[in-house]
Amino acid sequence: MEKFTKLTGVAAPLPIINIDTDMIIPKDYLKTIKRTGLGKGLFAEMRFNEDGSENPDFVLNKPAYRNAQILVAGDNFGCGSSREHAPWALLDFGIRCVISTSFADIFYNNCFKNGILPIKVSQDDLDKLMDDASRGANATLSIDLENMTISGPDGGSIGFELDEFKRHCMLNGLDDIGLTMEKSDNISVFEKKASANRPWA
Repeated sequence: MEKFTKLTGVAAPLPIINIDTDMIIPKDYLKTIKRTGLGKGLFAEMRFNEDGSENPDFVLNKPAYRNAQILVAGDNFGCGSSREHAPWALLDFGIRCVISTSFADIFYNNCFKNGILPIKVSQDDLDKLMDDASRGANATLSIDLENMTISGPDGGSIGFELDEFKRHCMLNGLDDIGLTMEKSDNISVFEKKASANRPWA
């Protein structure tokens, strides 16, 4: 998993509450277990019209936000089903960070396992960040995970809190497999002892 230390990128405003995982990646895209290629289905029902053409009014189709790496979203982001395809689709599109006042628990934890940083902020801070994200080509935010700060285009800074274990995993690019591999020496010692004690196994 790619490490997350600092990220400076365009932030797209998505001021919609209760964005569920079916809105993030519709069920039609759940036939694959691959983590790649799902970016094309991200917010598909909002990004595209029924004839397959782009909806010019949707934020990620606007020229200033096509390469957005950060989403500033309404409350309760990622609610609904537990599909891990939701963070896969966000990451495949290029989104590395989602900022909201709250997240559904399963989605929140799935983000950390896939290299996406979900940040919880107060409503006042979200309103400020939503305003920053509404600046089009100037909608750039800087996320500093080491210092747990978000800096806006005007130079102002907002602090955020994060569980230290989750922060450690993101800074070091550790998903569940990576955490296991950190203990590879201990696992090797255990396997040698087990083999010596149970040679018939």
